[in-house]
Amino acid sequence: MVLLELTMSPLDKGESLGPYVARIVDIIDKSGIPYKLTPMSTIMEGKYEPLMEVVQKCFNELQKDCRRISVSIKIDYRTGNESRLESKILRIESLLNREISK
Repeated sequence: MVLLELTMSPLDKGESLGPYVARIVDIIDKSGIPYKLTPMSTIMEGKYEPLMEVVQKCFNELQKDCRRISVSIKIDYRTGNESRLESKILRIESLLNREISK
């Protein structure tokens, strides 16, 4: 199972990038792949190939009207099918013996 952290944005569209990020999140959301949106990136979980297909779709979407695109991808692969999108946070809370801010 793969956790994939994605940050993608145009570099040629000024400071306010919300409309472009929204287009990417729409693709991720419609993919059906489990994900968490954060202020700095989106974290998805699944098998490698379907995740990379979503990344490609996001890139293709921005490529329609963006001349320069920044993409940062971090991948954490671990064998097995256990969902780590939630379990990693629960593990830290267990070690701290309390809930943390989410």
